[in-house]
Amino acid sequence: MSEKPDTPLLDKVNFPSDLRKLKEGDLRQLADELRAEVISAVSVTGGHLGAGLGVVELATAIHYVFNTPDDRLVWDVGHQCYPHKILTGRRDRIRTLRQGGGLSGFTKRSESEYDPFGAAHSSTSISAALGFAVANKLSGQAGKAIAVIGDGAMSAGMAYEAMNNAQEAGNRLVVILNDNDMSIAPPVGGLSGYLARLVSSSEYLGIRKFASKVTAKLSRRMHNATAKAEEYARGMAMGGTLFEELGFYYVGPIDGHNFGQLIPVLENVRDNAEGPVLVHCVTQKGKGYTPAEESADKYHGVAKFDVVSGKQDKGPGGGPPAYQNVFGETLAKLAEKDDRIVAITAAMPSGTGVDKFAKAHPDKAFDVGIAEQHGVTFAAGLAAQGMRPFAAIYSTFLQRAYDQVVHDVAIQNLPVRFAIDRAGLVGADGSTHAGSFDVTYLATLPNMVVMAAADEAELVHMTYTAAEYDDGPIAFRYPRGGGVGVPLPEVPEKLEIGKGRIIREGKKVAILSLGARLEEAKKAADQLDAKGLSTTVADMRFAKPLDEALIRKLAASHDVVVTIEEAAIGGLGAHLLTLASDLGLTDAGLKIRTMRLPDQFQDQDKPEKQYEEAGLDAPHIVDTVLKALRHNSTSVEEASARA
Repeated sequence: MSEKPDTPLLDKVNFPSDLRKLKEGDLRQLADELRAEVISAVSVTGGHLGAGLGVVELATAIHYVFNTPDDRLVWDVGHQCYPHKILTGRRDRIRTLRQGGGLSGFTKRSESEYDPFGAAHSSTSISAALGFAVANKLSGQAGKAIAVIGDGAMSAGMAYEAMNNAQEAGNRLVVILNDNDMSIAPPVGGLSGYLARLVSSSEYLGIRKFASKVTAKLSRRMHNATAKAEEYARGMAMGGTLFEELGFYYVGPIDGHNFGQLIPVLENVRDNAEGPVLVHCVTQKGKGYTPAEESADKYHGVAKFDVVSGKQDKGPGGGPPAYQNVFGETLAKLAEKDDRIVAITAAMPSGTGVDKFAKAHPDKAFDVGIAEQHGVTFAAGLAAQGMRPFAAIYSTFLQRAYDQVVHDVAIQNLPVRFAIDRAGLVGADGSTHAGSFDVTYLATLPNMVVMAAADEAELVHMTYTAAEYDDGPIAFRYPRGGGVGVPLPEVPEKLEIGKGRIIREGKKVAILSLGARLEEAKKAADQLDAKGLSTTVADMRFAKPLDEALIRKLAASHDVVVTIEEAAIGGLGAHLLTLASDLGLTDAGLKIRTMRLPDQFQDQDKPEKQYEEAGLDAPHIVDTVLKALRHNSTSVEEASARA
């Protein structure tokens, strides 16, 4: 770790109003200090580093030129917003990023008036900014809306849907394309910057408008030809034809680290009537920090690290394998014997383990970009043609493709396999990335099979089971991080659909666990047994179809049945209660309690603290059982005596 950097100029800037008092010539020093502060802060907290380093100058220039917060600034995804947070009154808390009770790692409306729109998923910025712009237009209020989009977000169709509608906003909407990977049209030094300044200037726009009026007096053919000539001249020189076709006035590309280009172009865009405008800025992800610049991922997401060496604190090694790697390696082995297996990911190959599969089977791995909707329907097409596709998508991102899951997969009963990573709570990424809802939104669908892995060995079995299941769609979920340390099976087992397993047998209390809360269920059973309450623990494995025979057996032989799951209301507990109602299982006095995620969006914290807050750990399971027994007018002592 490192000492805080020396930042005499940044120390004078608490808000953008302070920034605007500086001379333009001071911005270079300010940006250097801001970059050093970001590096220092993230070295302490961990988080997204590379993207933020790439927009230091851009964030500075936007707040310098535009009148934020009256001009609404929307950062796409928001993972690049750390420099923005420092400039907007949150520097004193920047070393609480992604910590419990601290600043979010993304933009968040409740945090600051300078965060007008919260985000953590990709490609929403243009739609949101368009909403702000049109609202101001309709109400007659002043103010621009600026959307900053990039870092892969332009691979999602939603961005183009928004641009296709953007003419409604006129000059109130500015989109800044932060091109930090592959330039649509690479900048060509000073000439490129000069051209960008020229075509955004009032003089050029005035001449362009005058020329348009003149050519309008000519024949329609000549007028159209002249307009096309100008459009394609700029399009071929600067790559803007696509954006022009979507209704934008295109400016760029410009060097996103050069204030000599940024400031005059943004001022021209701010002051002129032409619009909507798209400003194409080329930036370098990880800019200004050598370890990030030289890293393949540009230090996209990092643990705590030493600033001097760049060495990250990855924690103790040698522990259980990460769930996503267990999945990827298992799928790769299965594909050695089954050439119908293919894997699809939406811009998260390493996060889902598909990189492991791709290394072994490069022709059968498909990264569709940030396009979950397309990815799911692509998988449906593959399935309809006899392949065995695995769509490996985080739970929180699969939400973006729910219509495709319903319409293209479930209704047609196509055997798409959904490998759902990051199930449950996810720690520092907070509520936007929590996998809270997939059990509910999948188990409600006809034809769908829904499994949840209790440990890494179960994940191996479920991956194989899904590969062998051709009767319709099937999903299996598993958490973030490492497994629990159980041995991985050399030969996977094909699970019987809709059948759970008994982990330990008792007589008084039955705990029915779905997914990775099984270890806590075992701990709770130990504590209950110590109190004289004989406890059964069952790993249900399936949220749908339910193991009706097992549920009937446990309901008939136990006084209390408790379900526990890392999912929101509407999952295992709700389906079991419905089954119990339909079958009359509670008519004889059986007590059923369901334990699930609370009806709230939980902020970031360490996962164990989140689950404690959610009431899904062993002490809360024990407390739930004891309260159920007391509610049954039976003291714990009496229940123990009868057990």
